[in-house]
Amino acid sequence: MLIQRATLLDRRTVDIRLDRRIEAVADRLEPKPGEDVLDAAGGAVIPGLHDHHVHLRSAAAALTSVRVGPGEVRSRNALRTALGQAAVGEDGWIRAVGYHEAVAGPLDRTVLDEVSPNVPVRIQHRSGVLWTLNSAGLTAVGLPDHPDGRLRSADPSWTHALQRSDAGLGAISRRLSAFGVTGVTDATPDLTAEDVLDFAEARRHGELRQRVEILAPAKRILHDDDLDLDALADWIAVRHSQGGIVALHCVTAMQLVVAIAALKHAGSCTGDRIEHGAVIPDDCLADLRDLGVLVVTQPNFVAERGEQYLTDVPADERCQLWRVASLCRARIPVALSTDMPFGDADPWAAMRAAVHRRTPSGSVLGADESIHAAMALGMFLGTPQQPHIPRELVVGSPADLCVLSVPPAEVLAALDASLVAATIYDGAAVYRAG
Repeated sequence: MLIQRATLLDRRTVDIRLDRRIEAVADRLEPKPGEDVLDAAGGAVIPGLHDHHVHLRSAAAALTSVRVGPGEVRSRNALRTALGQAAVGEDGWIRAVGYHEAVAGPLDRTVLDEVSPNVPVRIQHRSGVLWTLNSAGLTAVGLPDHPDGRLRSADPSWTHALQRSDAGLGAISRRLSAFGVTGVTDATPDLTAEDVLDFAEARRHGELRQRVEILAPAKRILHDDDLDLDALADWIAVRHSQGGIVALHCVTAMQLVVAIAALKHAGSCTGDRIEHGAVIPDDCLADLRDLGVLVVTQPNFVAERGEQYLTDVPADERCQLWRVASLCRARIPVALSTDMPFGDADPWAAMRAAVHRRTPSGSVLGADESIHAAMALGMFLGTPQQPHIPRELVVGSPADLCVLSVPPAEVLAALDASLVAATIYDGAAVYRAG
């Protein structure tokens, strides 16, 4: 393929020749016989976006799940209606996602039995770490006497009883291609070798058109009611001794403090990550900088859930939410992601949230954490190994590109997925607008 009249982020206009890697970048290149030519017409051409924290299988399953979050369901009666109208899946379950206590209060098996049909039902909290099952569901997974039906997502004591999802990856992959995404890091903690092989096969057959980096077994989810500092430090030390990194899921201040303490005790290494960093108190910034860990965060939740934060989080603590600018000022490496499907899959919306920090009603949450548009874009351009360092279009690099319909200045002004004109993955166009 030859891309003509491409404008790079440094404002240079060039032609770019591709095979499976970038073969040439020059002021002008003549088309070869039979070569596919794409005229960028002065539009920006950038490396394909990489989303640094997603859950591919969950995202595929979510496309056919019932959504029961605050945006769709607003009362217990509405929850009953949504579940009653839901189709039972081929596995015999009703699967619902996105629940938050704002819908109908705390959820347990007793409440769920009152509002759900007499078939197995499981509802995932919008945090992604908790499922609630009704009595029929608990019986189906061999836990009929469980006290409350609240089960952790990565707990094999019940998840092994679930039928493996056959949800295809094609639909979610096509959606990512339309956003200009050519690579993802899957942060699901309990992925198996079978999952990795499935991803490889899906890529080989063209169903999955993104490169996939796997965090498991480096990923560890921390829970406030089960924080064991010594055990965490021992696990980190073992991972490091085996040449691996660690990626610690921290969404509360308590989890972050324990993670920092464990990393101090075991020692950190290049590549260690804090996933989310939803709440970062000021006195944690110096520790994160000294440890040299990367923070992979999702400011898109300000835009998606900001009204709930304004209701639930004390005013003097809101400055700690989904920080970006203060991490950069403290010289802490940062990368952005969407946390798809728990966050919206559109990375451009996440960039806008990082820049504007606006809630759905237009309030600004954490104005001091706003960053410039170019910085936000760059935080989706890193490699899996160095997420915080933006890639450049240079000869020899993989031919994964995003072609936009307008020049760089307009791209940065809008940060909108509608500007993606084409996505090139492994040297071939996998998406073209229209």
